[in-house]
Amino acid sequence: MKMSAEKSLHSLVEKWLAPMSWASIRVIRFSRIRPKGSRYVCVEARRPHGSIALWFFRHKDGTWRVFPPDAKRLTIDMYVSAK
Repeated sequence: MKMSAEKSLHSLVEKWLAPMSWASIRVIRFSRIRPKGSRYVCVEARRPHGSIALWFFRHKDGTWRVFPPDAKRLTIDMYVSAK
């Protein structure tokens, strides 16, 4: 998949749900992970045998993915200096 296609939520939804062309697809939830955090969208595909929901997360580089971006973690670095 090209980078431009990865940035489009629409194309990503089509990639994951297009094989179910008979399904009714709709956005059921969208917000941010935390205040000023990454955006997420939950898309549901309704089928005769039940529904499927997929969560898409916006990453810092502008791409949408099915996994959340890495959270910033507190790290401690150690440096050894020669005397």
